[in-house]
Formats: sequence, C-alpha cells, structure tokens
Amino acid sequence: MWLSEYLDGLSRPENVYGCYRVTFGLALFFGLVPYYVDSSAAGCLRYSWIGLVNIIVRIFFYMLNFYCSIIERRSLMSNLSLTNLSRLTADLEMFNGIFGIIAVLVVSFLNREELVYLIKLFNSLESELFPRVGINFRQIQAAYQINGLAAFLLSTLLIFVGYSYLKVFTIARTYLSNLAMLSYFSPHFIICAVCILVCGLFIKLRIYFSALNEVLKNLARQWDTHSIKAVQKQRSLQCLDSFSMYTIVTKDPAEIIQESMEIHHLICEAAATANKYFTYQLLTIISIAFLIIVFDAYYVLETLLGKSKRESKFKAVEFVTFFSCQMILYLIAIISIVEGSNRAIKKSEKTGGIVHSLLNRTKSAEVREKLQQFSMQLMHLKINFTAAGLFNIDRTLYFTISGALTTYLIILLQFTSNSPSNENGNGLECSEALHNITNQTV
Repeated sequence: MWLSEYLDGLSRPENVYGCYRVTFGLALFFGLVPYYVDSSAAGCLRYSWIGLVNIIVRIFFYMLNFYCSIIERRSLMSNLSLTNLSRLTADLEMFNGIFGIIAVLVVSFLNREELVYLIKLFNSLESELFPRVGINFRQIQAAYQINGLAAFLLSTLLIFVGYSYLKVFTIARTYLSNLAMLSYFSPHFIICAVCILVCGLFIKLRIYFSALNEVLKNLARQWDTHSIKAVQKQRSLQCLDSFSMYTIVTKDPAEIIQESMEIHHLICEAAATANKYFTYQLLTIISIAFLIIVFDAYYVLETLLGKSKRESKFKAVEFVTFFSCQMILYLIAIISIVEGSNRAIKKSEKTGGIVHSLLNRTKSAEVREKLQQFSMQLMHLKINFTAAGLFNIDRTLYFTISGALTTYLIILLQFTSNSPSNENGNGLECSEALHNITNQTV
C-alpha cells in the first residue's frame, strides 16, 4: 500500500515539490543537501538529521579514502599511468578530486537555505502568480523531463562504472584496494548528482519563461489593429508541453501586463538565486571535468601515437576504451549543464521581442505605459549563469574549452616527445601501437 502510493506520487506529482522528489532523493543520498520532499498534498522540504549525518560521514569518508590511496600509492591512475609526466598528471587529477568534491559538499551544505528559498519561489510562481494570468501547470510532463534527464545521467555513469569494473578492475583488483576504487569513482557520483540537480532547476526556469511568453502572445492574438477587444473567458484554450492556458478577459490588459511584470521579476529572482547557490559548484565541476578531459585525451593520444611503452597487465584497447569512455562521460556532464542554461537564457530573451511587438501594436496610452515599464525591466533584469563570475555558462564555453584543450594537449605531447625515456627508444612507434590495438580488438 505504502509503495503503491509512493510510486503514484512519483508518476503523478501534484505540485513543484513532487516534481523534485527523485532529484532531492538523489541529492540527499549523495550528501549534497540534508532535505527530502514531504509527500503531503501541500508539499515542502523537510530537514533530515540523517541527511546531515550523511554529509558529515561522506566528507570524512572521502578524505580517508584519498588519504589511504596517497599513503599506499595504490590508486588506479598510478597503475594505469605510462610515463613520469602521466603519473604527475594522475596525481594532479587525484588532488583535484580531493579538494573539488569536498568543496562541493561543504559549499552545498553552507548555502542550503538558498536552495530552499529557490523551491519556495518556484512554488509561489506556480500556485499564486501564474494562475492569475491563466496558466495551470501540468506537473506530469515537467516531472517526466526532470526524472528522464536524471535517469539518463545516472544510467550513463553506472554503465561506465560497470564496464570499468568488469574490464579494468578484473585485471587490477589483485593490487588495487577497495579504498583506491572508491576514491577514484566517488567524484563521478557527486558530479552526477550536482548535474541532475542543476539541470532539473534549469528545466523549470525554461518552462516558466515559455509560459510567460505564451501569456504575452495570447494577449497579442486578442488584439486587432484598431482596439483591444475582450473575449469571453475560455478554459483550456491551449494545452502546451508542461502547462495549459486559458484566457482571462475580465481583467484589463494593463493589469495582465502588470502581473506579467511581477512574474518576470520573480523568475529572474529565482534564476539569480539558483546562480548564487550553484556558482561555486559549477566552477568546481567544470574545472574537474576540464582537467579530466585534458588528461584522458592526453593518455589516449600518448598510447595511439606510441609515445610510451605499455605494460602487459593492461591491453591497449582496454586502456584507450576506458579513458575514452570517461572523457565522453564528462563531456555529457558539461553539455547537460551548458545546454540547460542556454535554453533557459534563450527563452528569456524572447520575452523582449514579444513585449516590443505589443508596444508597436497598442493604441491605449495606459497599456503603452505599462509596456514601456516592462521594456525597462527587461533591460535591467536579465538572467545569467556564471561559474563564480569567471566565465558564463552558455555555448561560448564550448569554444573556450576546445581552444584550451588543444593548447594543453600540444604542450603535454611536446613534453612527452622531449622526455629522456622517449629519446632512449623506450616508446612504441605509432604504427605498432595501432597494429596492437587492431589485433587485440579482433
């Protein structure tokens, strides 16, 4: 009985809290937040002392794992690395994981009230402001998008971990401790949990801007070129992706525009709150992902180009496949964050064009004044997501990462080419490495 009610609540959420039940459940499990979603009809976030203990235990557990890996020198990367430079980058990657993951957990806990306030803003938008302009949200579709993204990211990570254990750790488990494996894969799960949480919030922001734009578009459709005409109230005028809309004509158009301004202001406040909460987590995650992508690409190219001699305990094809899959995994994480942010920003930018279209068509002085006020608000309130103010989270980040990746790879490969071990003839030739990989694949 309890299980059926719980599953029904997951599949048919009644409010914004229900949409994030799975997301907050994962965040609570991985130690990001000490909150869980109350299953009551009103919905709210409840503080969990178990979640607080989980956060503290995980921080000390991760520190112990990394410490033991450093002392024993039995980490995964120290056994997979090929040259002295590779081992140096492996140590840098390990320390990056230590401080990065602990920083994510600590910052998420310290700023936890910002996240609670953000969900309250979402709930206020859906239960109070949007119904005034004829918008009713359909939580099933929103929950499907949020939970679907969470399932995709988590399943991708589990497939990678499963493949790594079956193909890599079956060879390495004789000399790798369990602590070494936990210390290596723990950052992957924390980063995945943060990506699920931030992308789920981006989805809601995009839906809110889409709903606001539809309200303004619907107002424009009610106007002709000469006057503003009222039509009779109609329910379920449009059923869109995540919300249904009906016209409210008993209100004056100027009043609808005023309420749209209030909605826009609250959405921008929610976006600013999300940016404030996630700014340091995004900086840490993108930094970790960038370093891992650079090092993984270097390890793969180092092997394919025959820059170093391989040991017999790991086959070349397994080595290349492992790091290629890990590189793809972090690329997916970056793309999910960037695309979620970019789609929300693009939806917000469309609002200005709709407002100015209404401004050009209206003949009412009162409505024109309200639209001019709305235009001024759009100029001063723009959503923007940054990583601690150092760079913007949008598609320009792709170009920045590509340029930096190319530069660092060239530098690392030049260091490898000039290393003494390479000059003494210990490296493999490119043709031999590719030939070995082909034979082992067959």
